[in-house]
Amino acid sequence: MYGKSPARLVPLLLGLQLTALWPTTAVEIYTSGAVEAMNGTDTRLKCTFSSFAPVGDALTVTWNFRPRDGGPEQFVFYYHVDPFPPMSGRFKDRVVWDGNPERYDVSILLWKLQFDDNGTYTCQVKNPPDVDGLVGTVRLSVVHTVQFSEIYFLALAIGSACALMVIIVIVVVLFQHFRKKRWAERAHKVVEIKSKEEERLNQEKETRFSRTRTLDT
Repeated sequence: MYGKSPARLVPLLLGLQLTALWPTTAVEIYTSGAVEAMNGTDTRLKCTFSSFAPVGDALTVTWNFRPRDGGPEQFVFYYHVDPFPPMSGRFKDRVVWDGNPERYDVSILLWKLQFDDNGTYTCQVKNPPDVDGLVGTVRLSVVHTVQFSEIYFLALAIGSACALMVIIVIVVVLFQHFRKKRWAERAHKVVEIKSKEEERLNQEKETRFSRTRTLDT
């Protein structure tokens, strides 16, 4: 009896070891963190994920919203095989699916922003057997005017430099064009002057020749 006990414990211990070595699967969520957009415009709430399991029909995505000034959590969007926008509430006819599960993108597009859209948007992804993981959050700030970041200033500086280079090139080309035109006009005038001078000399020669013939006669 006691000789069989170790043999029975081997499968149990092996199963525990395999469980300990098997990697813990969990969906990882990536968002833009904070988004600033102007009132009345549209904005994209970006959310991507990674999962050990292949993406299939079991994938579900849930977007919720919690106002900045407090209050209960509100439903925004749901996806399972097909997108399911809200049929009522503040986000009705204002949110559309803008993701691609094959690329691990579950983003949404929010239309016609309002100031009361300020708050935190949560993105939860379940891809069985990966059903655990942190919920992604996006903090949206709706403002009158968008504040320019360093990237915008850099883009503006690069654009201004490119525009300046284009203007300089145009000025140089025009300068060379008018310079060539001026030289051509001067050359034409010189030719005209020489032609008139030669014509005058020829007329004087003809006049002298005529006078000489008259005197000889």
